Amino acid sequence: MKRLWIALLLLAGLLAGTLLHTWSLDGFTRGLTGSLERAQQLAQADRWQEAAALTEEALQNWSDRDVYLHVLLRHADTDQIYAGFREVLALLGSGEYGEYAAANARLVTQIGLLSEAEQLTLKNIF
Repeated sequence: MKRLWIALLLLAGLLAGTLLHTWSLDGFTRGLTGSLERAQQLAQADRWQEAAALTEEALQNWSDRDVYLHVLLRHADTDQIYAGFREVLALLGSGEYGEYAAANARLVTQIGLLSEAEQLTLKNIF
């Protein structure tokens, strides 16, 4: 009977950790996508330097959690998002809104999909 309770406690701990991770990642990715969407609005208003600063701040937030993200997520996904940040920053320097907007939309979508992939849903389980 003691083994059963230990196993149940371990399973409950794993479930709690999983739920905490998905909740934390969802909040983190919402913050990043919000910043990137605000940056796109600034770029559309020809406030390129402010848009670049906001995007660099979002990249810094991403980099601050680099170890956490690489430990718990697929490296290919995190590397692709990092590359997307670099592409968006390069395009912000060019001042070409069309290309920047497309790259920024890709990056926002990738970040959103990253969070969605970690959610505890039937789609992700099966």
